[in-house]
Amino acid sequence: MSRGGTVAAMAIPRRYTTEAIVLSRFDLGEADRVLTLITPTEGKLKAIAKGVRRPTSRLGGSLEPFAELTIALARGRTFDVVTQVSVGHAWLNLRDSLESTATAWYLAELADRSLEERHAAEPLYALLRRAYELLDAGMAPGRVTRWYEMHLLDELGMRPEVDRCVECDRVLESAERFRWVPPLGGVVCERCPGPTHDRAGLGLEALKLLKAYQRLDIEAIAGLRQAAGTEREVEAVLREFVRGALERDARSLAFLDEVRTPYKSGAMRAAARAAPSVSTGRSISWAIAAAMTSGGEAAYSM
Repeated sequence: MSRGGTVAAMAIPRRYTTEAIVLSRFDLGEADRVLTLITPTEGKLKAIAKGVRRPTSRLGGSLEPFAELTIALARGRTFDVVTQVSVGHAWLNLRDSLESTATAWYLAELADRSLEERHAAEPLYALLRRAYELLDAGMAPGRVTRWYEMHLLDELGMRPEVDRCVECDRVLESAERFRWVPPLGGVVCERCPGPTHDRAGLGLEALKLLKAYQRLDIEAIAGLRQAAGTEREVEAVLREFVRGALERDARSLAFLDEVRTPYKSGAMRAAARAAPSVSTGRSISWAIAAAMTSGGEAAYSM
């Protein structure tokens, strides 16, 4: 207790240790690298790994994407400084699939753009970790992405309304026609004014699948059988909703779509096989980063 009767503020420890997943990174100077990390309690933060690009660095082999890390940091003025790192769990199978790898970068970017720095982010951290586990286990990347997008919107307080009309609050009926209007927050019934059905129409099967992504656990979602057209429709409407929520498209999305185009993904796999690396998964990751850079985009990934 101070003389003025106020409790002295506790000093914030200069050094701390946290679990973390790498969201993005960029090189700085001749040997350093700046990382954007998501952590459960510290939230999103930027940290610098000094000298990590030197061949002799003891940190370089551990600060990889698609792994849950335990990182020791020292607080700094601009960036916290990485002093030690160990790999808790690496999702190695995820890296063996080009589409899963590109999907993982997209999910990381959504997490990055959804968070402010230094705000606790345990639910989003757990969501991203679970999505990586599912990709690593071989679940269809499209299903994982839609599940992740829906639950991310929920965590952000922007859950789409799919049970009632967002205009009149009437329960939607299966016999009517629906419209998808993200600026209003979800589905508009046929009785209310709004965009024409030709511009914003939403099919009944797509509406049912949207409800499934909100209500079912991921294991049940994995077992659903849906027509390809329904899957594409739900992909399009959820992307539109996420774009509105984050106020722009994710930079990694265009590349993800390229990867899913058969002839382009074949070329990427050839590039990955040609890239020198200690593992196929890491080779794919670096091939993705190189392709994003050469395509005129700032590489979002490593």
